[in-house]
Amino acid sequence: MRDLKLPDQRHPEKAHRPVQTQPKKPDWIRVKAPGGAGYAATHKIMREHKLTTVCEEAGCPNVGECWSQGHATMMIMGEICTRGCTFCNVATGRPDTLDAFEPGRVAHAVEKLGLKHVVITSVDRDDLDDGGAEHFAQTIRAVRHRSPDTTIEILTPDFLKCAPSALEVVVEARPDVFNHNLETVPGLYPTVRPGARYFHSLRLLQRVKELDPTMFTKSGIMVGLGEERQGVLQVMDDMRSADVDFMTIGQYLQPTSRHHRVDRFVTPDEFKSYEKAALGKGFLMVSATPLTRSSYHAGDDFARLRAARLAKFAV
Repeated sequence: MRDLKLPDQRHPEKAHRPVQTQPKKPDWIRVKAPGGAGYAATHKIMREHKLTTVCEEAGCPNVGECWSQGHATMMIMGEICTRGCTFCNVATGRPDTLDAFEPGRVAHAVEKLGLKHVVITSVDRDDLDDGGAEHFAQTIRAVRHRSPDTTIEILTPDFLKCAPSALEVVVEARPDVFNHNLETVPGLYPTVRPGARYFHSLRLLQRVKELDPTMFTKSGIMVGLGEERQGVLQVMDDMRSADVDFMTIGQYLQPTSRHHRVDRFVTPDEFKSYEKAALGKGFLMVSATPLTRSSYHAGDDFARLRAARLAKFAV
């Protein structure tokens, strides 16, 4: 039996990679260990409904803060991904068959947690003809049925090996925010995100807006992987050419010594500079801090995003 708690079994594709020593974390990247009553209550609900969260699987540094407030990012379609990105801590391998009851369990957990805004993501499922698009749509519909006032944000894979109709299925389910992360600059894709294609991901975001111009779109990247500033600025321009509304930028943290190395820790002042540059390029919203992650403060950010669009149209 495979034990996903063991790094070599969790990441068999990385077992023979060289050890990459991570530099010492600066003070601004440190967080408190998770704990407290709120954290325990959220953890209990996740286990009761047999749900997987990206908070745990990806080793998010903000899990303590978010779970203490009852916020958790649901990860559907299992805990094993068909991709082996060198930055990611989600397990790699052959996934299990889809659980037809999972959409209902997610909807029940959202209702029980009383979430006003929920983020739903997934592993890559290249083994499925539609990449899991219909499962995403079923989950969105199930949440809408149980919690009609909850806004829904999805963070999807790239559907690289699927027919164009897969994306249409997800968009037709009408999430409030469609997020797909570019993750890094195109020059680093061969080493950081080898199973993906930068311009395919960019086109995916563009197609969402073509299918539904009213839907908010969102994308994010990590810095500290070895990119240069000019490359980050070019990604901003590319996102705006695809009419992306909201950009996130966060510090890459190395999950294990076998993962892609941290090139450097980007300073808070540099993040502020990126935020200013992105806002100048026309994004409705930008979140750029060392601890920014795709779903960090997503509910508050959605309220600000909607207000920013209303203000723009009012002008």
